[in-house]
Amino acid sequence: MAFINTFPIEEIDYSYLKSFLSEYKNVRIKINSMLKKGELIRVKKGLYIPGDSYLKGVIHRETLSNLIYGPSYISLEYALSFYGMIPERVKTVTAVTNKRNKRFDTFLGRFTYKYIHPDLYSVGVTMVSLDEKHNILIAGREKAVADMLYFYEKLKSIEEIKEYLFENLRIEPDAILSLKVSNVRQLAKIYGGSIILLHKYLEEKNE
Repeated sequence: MAFINTFPIEEIDYSYLKSFLSEYKNVRIKINSMLKKGELIRVKKGLYIPGDSYLKGVIHRETLSNLIYGPSYISLEYALSFYGMIPERVKTVTAVTNKRNKRFDTFLGRFTYKYIHPDLYSVGVTMVSLDEKHNILIAGREKAVADMLYFYEKLKSIEEIKEYLFENLRIEPDAILSLKVSNVRQLAKIYGGSIILLHKYLEEKNE
């Protein structure tokens, strides 16, 4: 199928496919045929990548994370690993959404999504360019740390914050101290809780 080679990116949704297959009376039957022939591979219902023989570039799991379930942004362990803040390589792509919790197990790996209140969702999210064709929504460094504290720990002192970040997560102190205090302050105002303590710690260290 020569038209597969005209796709601008490797991640293809149903509406995009439908526009290329408009000459066919039954698009779904045609897609099923392409799947059986290996011309397409289904990631999940409504989301596909070209078969191995038609791949022209790299499949970015970060891009797929944004597409599999949304609105969502990459965060938590995967974001910390993406930024090089934790030593472990994280296999599961972890994301946050303002919809309900979800998990998708695909041939490209596991994708998880944790619900956060809409008021907390958008602050601190940034767009990062992976290459000239792929931009992803991901938590900034400060928000990724804030999300970890928000979801996983109910910490009550600065010492507990330091123990969790430096010993449990094994984040280097310099990586935390390099966070922008103004960004953490903004997050602390809406997140509250442990993020207020993180902000206090950073302000004390940056005096």
